[in-house]
Amino acid sequence: MLTNRQLFLQHLAQTSDAPMLLEVEKAEGVFLYDNKGKKYFDLISGISVSNIGHCHPKVVEAVKNQVEKYMHLMVYGEYIQSPQVELAQLLTSLLPKNLSSVYFTNSGSEANEGALKLAKRYTQRTEIVAFKNAYHGSTHGALSIMGNEYFKQSFRPLLSEIRFLEFNNFIDIEQITEKTACVIVEPIQGEAGAVCPEPGFLQSIRNKCNATGTLLIFDEVQTGFGRTGYLFAYQKYNVVPDILTIAKGMGGGMPIGAFISSKEIMNSLSYNPVLGHITTFGGHPVSAAAAIANIKVILDENLISTVEEKEKLFKQNLDKNFISDINGCGLLLSVNLNSEILVKKLIKEGLKAGFITDWFLFNDCRFRLAPPLTISNQQILESVNLINVALGKIRQSK
Repeated sequence: MLTNRQLFLQHLAQTSDAPMLLEVEKAEGVFLYDNKGKKYFDLISGISVSNIGHCHPKVVEAVKNQVEKYMHLMVYGEYIQSPQVELAQLLTSLLPKNLSSVYFTNSGSEANEGALKLAKRYTQRTEIVAFKNAYHGSTHGALSIMGNEYFKQSFRPLLSEIRFLEFNNFIDIEQITEKTACVIVEPIQGEAGAVCPEPGFLQSIRNKCNATGTLLIFDEVQTGFGRTGYLFAYQKYNVVPDILTIAKGMGGGMPIGAFISSKEIMNSLSYNPVLGHITTFGGHPVSAAAAIANIKVILDENLISTVEEKEKLFKQNLDKNFISDINGCGLLLSVNLNSEILVKKLIKEGLKAGFITDWFLFNDCRFRLAPPLTISNQQILESVNLINVALGKIRQSK
């Protein structure tokens, strides 16, 4: 009889020649447990998804309760489904007045696809401005605005009229014109290695968009729901977008995303043509119920207020003899080892030692630290000790 590992490799489509092959039996809080009962610190949260940890009891309860009522009923937007209504109301209560209309999707990629369509439809313009080393997903439109040629070269032709600017280059902002439908930007560039904006950079983009009638899209798929020490990163930089895209940390582990804008802008998808954006499972009622519970845990347990202290604990206790610098903010950090080989060795050593990290798509000399917001100070110290020991081992084996 074939093992799960063999069946996995035989029947699940592979996207790399070196999957981690960790067979997880259970996940709870900040830990994953493999099929032999070994415990691992999850220091990446499934890539910024499990912001309140794995299998939070309130999320599990919300999922169970909704499953007993109903699951999929109809394609998005036709029936009034109370989990969707409650979630939309909750989200918009936490956002500025111009972000009052929510379109639910299945993922961050789909949220960004919808946002691009919305901007083109509303402005009646065709040029899109994005940034080098940006990651917005891997579907066709999202791939078109990805700022890395390696991952897109084999899939051309992609969308035309995409202009790429350098992140944190103030002069490049002048390339935004009256022909530009939208500027899409991550407030903090995730896969570039958690690159933060220079002071005034996002505000300068906002000002240029105002001057040219261009819509500003913030992709907060990775930065949203407390990860930066604010519910959303736009609050940290005091710059409000015209369209906000969210996903990952929204659903407490369930698949859900959204793009959010004003009622006026969003209404342009309802005519010429009608059904300007369609999704079957977007805002699935079970995912919506999970998202409500997830957001309430973040708010009720005041998890965001602890993020800055936890960031400092990581930065203060990582052994400076083994690392060059640390980028990012909050619990979205990238640690520089100046070597792709060392990062890969650390990932493997981490599995032996009992912690999980990974690299960044566009900066593989850095490893990721993005644990659940629920990680305790003591757990941070324990996991950092494991990392320091592992770093010592791989440095000695060079």
